[in-house]
Amino acid sequence: MHAPILASEGFAPVIEAQWASESACCEWATRLAACLRPTLEQGGSVDVSLDGPLGAGKTTFTRHLLRALGVAGRIKSPSYAVVETHELPGFAVHHFDFYRFNDPQEWEDAGFRDLFASPGLRLTEWPDKAAGLLPTPDLKIEIEPVSDTGRRVRLHGLSRAAAPWLEAMAQPAQPLGEPA
Repeated sequence: MHAPILASEGFAPVIEAQWASESACCEWATRLAACLRPTLEQGGSVDVSLDGPLGAGKTTFTRHLLRALGVAGRIKSPSYAVVETHELPGFAVHHFDFYRFNDPQEWEDAGFRDLFASPGLRLTEWPDKAAGLLPTPDLKIEIEPVSDTGRRVRLHGLSRAAAPWLEAMAQPAQPLGEPA
């Protein structure tokens, strides 16, 4: 699947893709995990926001991304807990779902400021519900349903760090078993 770069203004390149099925979502998540892994394993931080309506596939994409990064066992949606943390060798992943987030005081009480200040990967669903509290993400992923199984996806690079990730994601996927 080739995802063309659609625009590039400053540090805001955008690529678009079509997912015909969940397997395409999984492939994209696996490719993104490979892009992010070096930064994370070197002690860096990556913030990713996931936007789209209910049922768009934000949590499904996140589960595939976490599997590709090495998370084993059950991966729960953080819809009620607001955050689920996964410890991997060398870095932590914090998966936030702010759908039910109502009170900015929850931000302070829960220690989210500390989580966003620490190294690792932060995946945020419904970031608009915590607007003004979250840092600008490195990547913004918009997922839009176009059919029961199909999705239109836009990946926005919002930081300098995102440029090489988007460049790699814009390249044609290599068939399994073939060297890059």
